[in-house]
Amino acid sequence: MEPLRVLLLLRALEVGGSERQAATLAAGLAACGHDVGVLTFYGDGPLAAGLAEAGVDLWTAGKRGRGDVPGFLWRLGRAIRKFRPDVVYSFLPGANVVAAAAMPLAGMPPMVWGVRCADVDLSGVGRLTRLAYGAERLLSRLPRRIVANSRRGAEVLRRRGYPGDRIEVIPNGIDTARFRFDAEGRARMRAAWGIAEGQRVVGIAARIDPVKDHVTYLRAAARLRDRDDLRFVCVGPGPADLVGVHRRLAEELGIAERVVWAGGQSNMPAVYSAFDLATLASTSEGFPNGLAEAMACGVPCAATDAGDSAWLMGETGCVVPVGDDGALAEAWCRMLDGGRLAELGQAARDRIVEGFGVAALCGRTEAVLRAAAGRG
Repeated sequence: MEPLRVLLLLRALEVGGSERQAATLAAGLAACGHDVGVLTFYGDGPLAAGLAEAGVDLWTAGKRGRGDVPGFLWRLGRAIRKFRPDVVYSFLPGANVVAAAAMPLAGMPPMVWGVRCADVDLSGVGRLTRLAYGAERLLSRLPRRIVANSRRGAEVLRRRGYPGDRIEVIPNGIDTARFRFDAEGRARMRAAWGIAEGQRVVGIAARIDPVKDHVTYLRAAARLRDRDDLRFVCVGPGPADLVGVHRRLAEELGIAERVVWAGGQSNMPAVYSAFDLATLASTSEGFPNGLAEAMACGVPCAATDAGDSAWLMGETGCVVPVGDDGALAEAWCRMLDGGRLAELGQAARDRIVEGFGVAALCGRTEAVLRAAAGRG
C-alpha cells in the first residue's frame, strides 16, 4: 500500500504514558515506511532524541504561554499545512481541542483523536483542564475517528455522548524487545533498595497520585506486616507533599521500615525485573501501562478492577475490587505462595508479545488512519 503522511499532535514530548505511547507509535509507523511527523505545542523534550533517530520529523508551534492563543493557532496551522499530512492524529483533551480549532487554518485535513483515559474525577483538577474535557465532548463529532486505548474508556466515551460509530479501541503497544527480564538489572536494583537474599518484593510502579490509590496498597501491605519475607517498593514520581502524606501513613501503619520509596526511575525494565510481583491499586485506569510493561518483563501481576486491568492480565494475574485492601493482600499471598510465579510470569510475557506488542499497535492504528484519510 502507498505510505501515509501522518502528523501526530502533542502538547510536549515529556515522559508521560501518553507521550511515550505516541513516540512508540511514531517510530513504529516510520519503521513501516510511512512519512511521520510529530508537532508539539512546546519545544524539545526527553523523547525528542529517540524520535529523531527513528526518522521522525519534529516540529513545534512554540507556544509562549496561556495568553499566546491567536498566534499559536496560526503557527500551528501553518506547520500542519507545510507538512501536508494525509491525517492528523492528536492525543489528549488539550491537543484534541486545539487540533479542532486549528483545522480551518490548516486546510482541513482529516483528523483523528486519541483519548487515553476512562473515568476521570475532575473535581481536583484546574479550570482549564475541566474546560478542555468539556470542549472535547462538545466537539467530538469533528474527528473522523476517536481512538480509545481501553475497552472501559470506550464505554465511558459512549456514555458521555461521544459518537459511538466513530470510536475505535486500540490497546497500547509495548516494546517487548526493550521490556524483558533483565537479570543484571534485577540484582542492581534490589541491592540499591536493600533487599536481602530470600526476601520478595511486591512493587508498584505508578506516579504518586490519588487515582493510583497508594493508600490501598499501603493498607494491604500493613495486613502482611508479620511476614518477614516481604518488602514493598513504590516506584514513581510525585509532589513532595503527597509523598510525605504517604510516608506518614506507612509510619502509622507500622510498615515504614518495610517500604522503599524509590521515586522516578529511568530504567524501568530493571525496575520490573526486580519485582517478584507487580501490582496496581488504581481507582481508575484506561490501559494500565504499569501492568503491561511488568508482564512483558515476565513478572506476574495482581491489581484492582480498574480500566482494562482484568482483560489485560487474563488468566495470568489476579484482579480484586477497587479499594479492597484485604482482597489485594489475599491476592498477593495466593500468588506468592502458590508455587506458580515463574509459570505465570512466562504466561504474562507471552500474552503481551502475542497481543499487545508494537507491531499490533502500528497495524491497528494504520488501519484506522487509512480509513480516516479515505485511503482504506
